[in-house]
Amino acid sequence: MDRQTSLTRRWFLRGTGMTLALPWLESLAAGQAATAAGSPGQPAAMPLRMAFLYVPNGIHMPDWTPKNEGALGDLPPILKPLEAVKAELLLLSGLALDGGRPYADGPGDHSRALASFLTTAHPVKTHGKDIRAGISVDQAAAAAVGHKTRFPSLELGHEPSALAGNCDSGYSCAYSSNISWRTPTSPLGKETSPQAVFDRLFGKPPGREGDKEGSRQHQRRKSILDFVAEDAQDLQRRLSGSDRVKLDEYLYAVREVERRVIEAEQSAGKSAKAPDYPRPAGSPKDFAGHVRLMFDLMALAFQTDSTRIITFVYANEGSNRSYPEIGVTSGHHELSHHGGDPKKHAGISAINRYHVTLLSHFLGKLRALQEGDTTLLDRSMVVYGSGLSDGNRHNHDDLPVLLAGRAGGTLRPGRHLRFAPDTPLANLYLGMLWRMGVKAEKFGDSREELAGLR
Repeated sequence: MDRQTSLTRRWFLRGTGMTLALPWLESLAAGQAATAAGSPGQPAAMPLRMAFLYVPNGIHMPDWTPKNEGALGDLPPILKPLEAVKAELLLLSGLALDGGRPYADGPGDHSRALASFLTTAHPVKTHGKDIRAGISVDQAAAAAVGHKTRFPSLELGHEPSALAGNCDSGYSCAYSSNISWRTPTSPLGKETSPQAVFDRLFGKPPGREGDKEGSRQHQRRKSILDFVAEDAQDLQRRLSGSDRVKLDEYLYAVREVERRVIEAEQSAGKSAKAPDYPRPAGSPKDFAGHVRLMFDLMALAFQTDSTRIITFVYANEGSNRSYPEIGVTSGHHELSHHGGDPKKHAGISAINRYHVTLLSHFLGKLRALQEGDTTLLDRSMVVYGSGLSDGNRHNHDDLPVLLAGRAGGTLRPGRHLRFAPDTPLANLYLGMLWRMGVKAEKFGDSREELAGLR
């Protein structure tokens, strides 16, 4: 078997009961393209990715919105942590979620905000079993292109999902804790454990069946990489010099994430003051550490083409989590009902900036990962925002929406665009679906692409 044939379609390392997905490598892509097209060296098509990141309770808009339209100049206070990736951002003002508005349903804007953010649908007001929203944009994409990857999509978050209970003025907890909806009546729960995400992406090292404690000790002694070491060494000999460096960097990143997951799992058993928010076992005890670890796993999932579609929810809608680590001891939801109080404005702005600081970590990871002559961020569309604008007004117009990445060159970032009032957020989603190769005539209340992004 010649080198070209032996490299064809080798996108996994294999070992005893283990497989490890590989990142995009030019040597492998060239072999795959040559086999498919009969033309050695012809570049393989690289995929696009989409991620949706949600923050609850709205944003302090005066500290979010750039003063001028057009090219991004000085970023406002909340967005300052994104200065290093400013050229990769589109700030989109004026977009609205008609499905989040109350109509005749009265209170419940927090539930409507999250339930409608990706579906754009108006959720049925109920706290019983007859929940109904709409198919979310991530799941519309997953239904069309999810078969191309091991996982059609990943649904992640910091706080767990619920499917029952009365959480917001007669709205089911399913609405305020789930962002992804496979069907109008079937929300997809979030995975909050980094350990579980890692195991799902890379598998568990084999242990003695029936001996749970032995299996745990075995996992701590050996890295997943130990099980695929022989296959990795064989592949290294067949790669180009630049691909060998890339593979080394990737394997180091996998081992580093694995180490942090195991450390978090071990520290979870130590005594500590109970936090005032749900915390899954095996997760870092601090909010930022948990979110950054999940973001690193998301970057690895994109890098290995394990999935091309991910959602992440920082906290469930209406969350009253406090952030003493940044000096904010009042609850987030409490602060969002500011009543014009400057001190509460400052607290909300500080929380918003803290969340954006974590976003900068994720975008920085994607920009640092090369894929051919581009980066993962070049090949991505990352939406960041909330289904509420001002948390005090509970309004669903002029939403805080940020789009990062270049979508393979089909987006022109580095700008602030303002659209006509009540322009559907669904216009953005329809264009994203088209870029993912989804043939959709409409999505939600949109039948046209958001203008001016190209």
